[in-house]
Amino acid sequence: MAGGRVTGKVAIVTGGGSGIGRAAALALAREGAKIVIADYNETAAHAVAQEISAADGEALGIRTDVSRAADVEAMVRATVERFGRVDVLFNNAAVALVGRDNRVTEIDEAVWDAVLAVNLKGTFLCCKYAIPAMTANGGGSIINNASIAALVAEPDLDAYTASKGGVLALTRSIAAGYARDGIRCNAICPGLVRTPMTAPIADETLRRFEEETLLPIGEPEDIGHLVVYLASDESRYVTGATLVIDGGYTVR
Repeated sequence: MAGGRVTGKVAIVTGGGSGIGRAAALALAREGAKIVIADYNETAAHAVAQEISAADGEALGIRTDVSRAADVEAMVRATVERFGRVDVLFNNAAVALVGRDNRVTEIDEAVWDAVLAVNLKGTFLCCKYAIPAMTANGGGSIINNASIAALVAEPDLDAYTASKGGVLALTRSIAAGYARDGIRCNAICPGLVRTPMTAPIADETLRRFEEETLLPIGEPEDIGHLVVYLASDESRYVTGATLVIDGGYTVR
């Protein structure tokens, strides 16, 4: 793949086997980064890595459960062993248990735990193990995938909403705590994007989003472009920020 805005950087993309993660991985690779595709679905991770390699890029696919410290530690270790460094971490892996998530009085405790384990604890663990590798090479960029659900209320998704709100707070805290180590940490808040994770959304909800969004419903590639910007040195003065990318949904 042709070099460009992130040439020479090494990027880890969690949940990189599909949807926004895949789009971001491909966009980063096109701009010259070496990519580690970390995904719970090992087959999907390897497929995206092969897609990048077939286009003359460099990529490694690795099965990773981001809710497990041992998996995350192994992911970072494998990245350093293969590529020598970590410059970019895109914390994208997430679950949205549509139909099982609910209001707090109705949600099963196991569902709550499962959602927060991936969405919030997973972000924590990836930062915990990637930051030392980043600081060893002078710093890096962390991009946390939150959601507009952290900014505006959406009923019957209390676990998902809480997890993404936690991601926003953690982003600010990491930005403040690691700036002197050369670490930038920002959050993105996508609106509704057509991905396998959002496929179970009811038609009536989808129609409502389409009606209330100023622009057409987003595609994964739209988010990938923003990830490239935050990974690149073009955003060197941006940290602790929440960047909303929702086609105008939240301005109404």
